Amino acid sequence: MNTERIGAVVRKELRDFRRNRFLVATMAILPFVFLISPMITLLRIPASAPASLVDRSVGVTSLLLFVVPAVIPPIMAAYSVIGERDQGTLEPCLTTPIRPDELLLAKAFAVFVPSVLVAYGIYFAFAIAVRFGATHAVGAAVWHTPQMLAQLVFTPLIATWAIWVGIAMSVRARDVRVAQQLATLASLPALGITTLITFRVITPSVQLAVALAAALLVLDIRAWRFVSKLFDRERLITGTRAQPS
Repeated sequence: MNTERIGAVVRKELRDFRRNRFLVATMAILPFVFLISPMITLLRIPASAPASLVDRSVGVTSLLLFVVPAVIPPIMAAYSVIGERDQGTLEPCLTTPIRPDELLLAKAFAVFVPSVLVAYGIYFAFAIAVRFGATHAVGAAVWHTPQMLAQLVFTPLIATWAIWVGIAMSVRARDVRVAQQLATLASLPALGITTLITFRVITPSVQLAVALAAALLVLDIRAWRFVSKLFDRERLITGTRAQPS
């Protein structure tokens, strides 16, 4: 791994993201779409509400917060390769000596940083609003240490999986919109286990959380290797697959 080559691509990707109004607007607006309604619901829960209602409402809101790292990264990642090809800036990048796994890792990291920062920012804004605006029972449920650790640990893991799904679609698709739509749909199954835990179909525990985090980490690493194998320089430049000699 050449950190200088990776760093150069990361800086280039971040500059390109800042210039893309669609991506900036998506990162600025989309998270609040998932947050405003459940936050209002939590703030309106009275102090006399039963504990079951509080737990269920907080669980649903936590699930919606996990949607942010599952939806935003694939939209950005799906643009990372095919978007450059459409703009004509991919070919100069592919003619450099950077290896495919280095290039994809740099593109993934450039998506990871802003998307995770946005997800964390939304979560802490939500937590602070609940702390000062909701009842004591709701605030205690949201600020419960295991609840906060789950958000902090699983947000980057879910985001990383969604990023690799998005890049895989970007490498194989021929249209940016198709790549973004497919990437978003393909990244949502990562929320399946979270949904089962939220609605108590699976009983949450420390051991389960550690096992799921380890499994997601392994999947993220394997996804990087898998997407690197999908990368075909000639196909991306010419639109056709390289023929074996």
